[in-house]
Amino acid sequence: MKAKTIFAGGVVLFAASGFIYGAQMSRPAAAAEPSKPFTITRLYTGPDGQTHAEQIEVKFGPRGAEPFKLMASSGAEIRRAAPGRVADWHRAPRRQYVITLSGHGEVELIDGTKIELGPGSIDLAEDLTGKGHITRVIGSEERVTLAIPVSEH
Repeated sequence: MKAKTIFAGGVVLFAASGFIYGAQMSRPAAAAEPSKPFTITRLYTGPDGQTHAEQIEVKFGPRGAEPFKLMASSGAEIRRAAPGRVADWHRAPRRQYVITLSGHGEVELIDGTKIELGPGSIDLAEDLTGKGHITRVIGSEERVTLAIPVSEH
């Protein structure tokens, strides 16, 4: 079995046997502090044909050391977008995780909701039909992302 570990903007990814495992890395918390929830933003097409968003909480084991399994994937790509780039209304090209490694962006939905994206944010793009969403690079630095297609089986 071939395995690969990637550290990206506060997120550690461990790939093995076609699955990607992710864990948010942060500074050690005081013993009395509960762990801050880590979420994945899922973009999907609703029954109305429009893109909607929901937060999926990453559930770790009782000690926090057990990985959270993402869906099977293959063919990951690292992408770079210049400051100010706007991808006007578009749908996800396929089901995929998009992880922001550096820079900042935002996704805008049809209802005007804007979702901020920064280093370590993970989005699950599944809005394959309908009008889709707008993606913008905000700030003065380029945005670098890791796109991980989700296998259908």
